[in-house]
Amino acid sequence: MTGGQLSGSAQPDKDPSVRQFVANGVSMQTSEVEAKLDEGNIQEAESALRDGLSLNFEEARALLGKLEYQRGNVEGALRVFDGIDLHAAIQRMQQSLGDKPTTTTTKKGRTRSELGSVVSQNATNLVLEAIYLKAKSLQKLGKLSEAAEECKSVLDAVEKIFPDGIPDVLVETKLQETVSHAVELLPELWKQAGHYTEAMAAYRRALLSQWNVDNDRCARIQKAFAVFLLYSGFDVSPPSLAAQVEGSYVPKNNLEEAILLLMIVMRKFCLGKAKWDPSVLEHLTFALSICSQTSVLAKQLEEVMPGAMHRIERWKAMALALNGAGQNNSAIELLRKSLHPHEEPDDIMSLLLAAKICSENVVFAAEGVKYAEKAIVNALESKPHLKGVGLRMLGLCLGKQAKNSSSDSERSRLQSEALKSLDSALALEPENSDLTFELGIQYAEHRNLDAAFRYAKQYLDATGGSMIRGWRLLALVLSAQQRISEAEVVTDAALDETSKWDQGPLLRMKAKLKVSQSLHKDAIETYRYLLALVQAQRKSCGALASAPQVEDGNANEYEVWHGLAKLYSILSHWKDAEVCLGKARTLKEYSPETLHTEGVMHEKQGRINEALAAYVNALLLEPKYVPCKILIGSVLSEMGPKMLPVSRTLLSDALRIEPTNYMAWYQLGIVHKVDGRIADAVDCFQAASILEESEPIESFSFIS
Repeated sequence: MTGGQLSGSAQPDKDPSVRQFVANGVSMQTSEVEAKLDEGNIQEAESALRDGLSLNFEEARALLGKLEYQRGNVEGALRVFDGIDLHAAIQRMQQSLGDKPTTTTTKKGRTRSELGSVVSQNATNLVLEAIYLKAKSLQKLGKLSEAAEECKSVLDAVEKIFPDGIPDVLVETKLQETVSHAVELLPELWKQAGHYTEAMAAYRRALLSQWNVDNDRCARIQKAFAVFLLYSGFDVSPPSLAAQVEGSYVPKNNLEEAILLLMIVMRKFCLGKAKWDPSVLEHLTFALSICSQTSVLAKQLEEVMPGAMHRIERWKAMALALNGAGQNNSAIELLRKSLHPHEEPDDIMSLLLAAKICSENVVFAAEGVKYAEKAIVNALESKPHLKGVGLRMLGLCLGKQAKNSSSDSERSRLQSEALKSLDSALALEPENSDLTFELGIQYAEHRNLDAAFRYAKQYLDATGGSMIRGWRLLALVLSAQQRISEAEVVTDAALDETSKWDQGPLLRMKAKLKVSQSLHKDAIETYRYLLALVQAQRKSCGALASAPQVEDGNANEYEVWHGLAKLYSILSHWKDAEVCLGKARTLKEYSPETLHTEGVMHEKQGRINEALAAYVNALLLEPKYVPCKILIGSVLSEMGPKMLPVSRTLLSDALRIEPTNYMAWYQLGIVHKVDGRIADAVDCFQAASILEESEPIESFSFIS
């Protein structure tokens, strides 16, 4: 150590077995002091240090306490630390900073004022470090509140010494280390003591004051604060007005502030300003998932620096995030890359996620079957508990694939295999209520209404009536069984059990039940109430709810206006219908549903060409939109014998897509009758009659 420099730590000499104190250019072996401490002579040990190293009372005590702490004698360290005058150290440092600079320069290039400042900083650091170690000692003894108060006194002292914040230069390294340690420790002590208000204040103080801490430590503090906000259960108030910068974003609650902090830390990682910590991404994943902002998570994952995450792990995480955001095409592309034969083709979790995504799209259903089958094979070898999940995904993919089948025999086979897979999955996971629900949907779509009713009841019992989709399934099955009054009772019971903001799908169903009973005025009143509810919800949620499509199957404003337009069309209230249809178009400009309703209105008013044009436009938007295929077939069948083949083709295609659509069977029967195929017409009419008797008020796919 150079002359005039003061160190609070024992310094090794050439012989590593010999430890020394070095201060003010003088060294002293620690063994001399340790012998006196072992004898319990603290005063003599202190005097030896003061005389041998030219130290004052506080500095000698600080060195003794640190020696005891390093030897593991925490209680002895506390006895030594007691009596240190922190106020005197603060005054000395303030006086040093207040001295006028001189131009006298030492041989090493420092001015004497700078050198004096460094000496004073070293001396002050000895005392501050002693108080910090006192806090650590109290923490080890379980005296957490006292430890926090001592640690807080260190930071209070530093703020008095540096009222404008710690400068980037002319601050001794060890003093900066002590301050940084104290800044990081204080909120942890308050948390451990159960004083969450003080912990929150300590976190804000650590992040908003100028402590000059390094980027890694700042990132750790930001992460720790975010974890506190996410999991403590303590409702943290926003930053004070004094801490807010004009025009900056101010988080409204714990979740928003935690996400903001974690994204700041992630940005530091991306810029290389802080060391990568994978737990930050885990916490951010949780935070963004619970607020349905997984698209933001996907963006964050995309920005992670190469090498921080394995590329396959990144692909899988991004696929999961994109799936949560509804961007399934992008998600499946990433999973195809991760399941490539040269990557991880047998990863069960990737296979199951890929199968799940494929089960939601008819186009990908066949691909999903392959993923699910491979997952089942791999599960048998390594993770047998996942076999049930694989069977479930296989059943869902087969069910979706059946809807895209070109032949009746293949469709029947796939439907049978789908039910078999779901039944097998339920046998492995009898407590899985989701499987019960999915079996109910499958049986309902196949018009096995007794089985569907049984599974709907089981699902309601298993979930205690807490899931809206269970009530909806039961009401739809009852409506398909033509038990309309019972379906109304179920819907009303569900409304009683459901919070106001979640009642949209139930109110829409109630309106359709009224329409099915020709209670049109009641249906209009229900739609009006639903419209007021949806608009109020949109205003309360702000911009996020202003989009025409709302996730999770909830009713949205577009659906309400469209439902009213259809209802007024039934009543031949053309002006009202046009107004409602116009409102729907402002929310969703291009929609096959609105074009279908527009065509129906034209057709009822005798404007056949306009109706046909609307139907064709709907098919241009959605080539598989069955209602317009049926209506075009119906219109063409009335245009003479030459149009019958075209009409028959359209209706047959509609039945390929929706084999249980009774209107398609009925219109096909009419085409056969006009064409002189009486036997075929009878079969079609019979099928239409049977299916009409089991037609629900809305498609089961609305809740699948």
